[in-house]
Amino acid sequence: MSKVDFYVLKGSDERSRQHFACRLAEKAYRLEHTVHIVVANPQSARQVDELMWTFRHGSFVPHAVVGQDDTETPAPVTIGIDSAPPRSCHLLINLGEETPASADSFARVAEIVTADEDARARSRQRFVDYRERGHTLDTHML
Repeated sequence: MSKVDFYVLKGSDERSRQHFACRLAEKAYRLEHTVHIVVANPQSARQVDELMWTFRHGSFVPHAVVGQDDTETPAPVTIGIDSAPPRSCHLLINLGEETPASADSFARVAEIVTADEDARARSRQRFVDYRERGHTLDTHML
């Protein structure tokens, strides 16, 4: 089973959530882990793709959007609308609204939650889903 970490942000905007996902992906990349970021729609995929280049001055995180930047050698960080990455990954970062069906195949899952009440309600449901599936859960108030 996966270890699932819920990171609860103080901000309520989606941009804060995406920025934190980029920071988390960079940290995992520096530890030589592979990462798949699940987003809700093509617009979010474009936003995260652009933010990966600009979220921090001097940062470089090799990444690709699944279905758009496909190459023979997948990037260490991938971004996709569905929860299935093009290869096995260490970390799944969920920016979608549902519990990813493939979460069981990852050693770690990161759920990033904003202070928005609707977002928190959806995250509570995902928390219950993960708990019922037997995952180890932890919450971090940031």
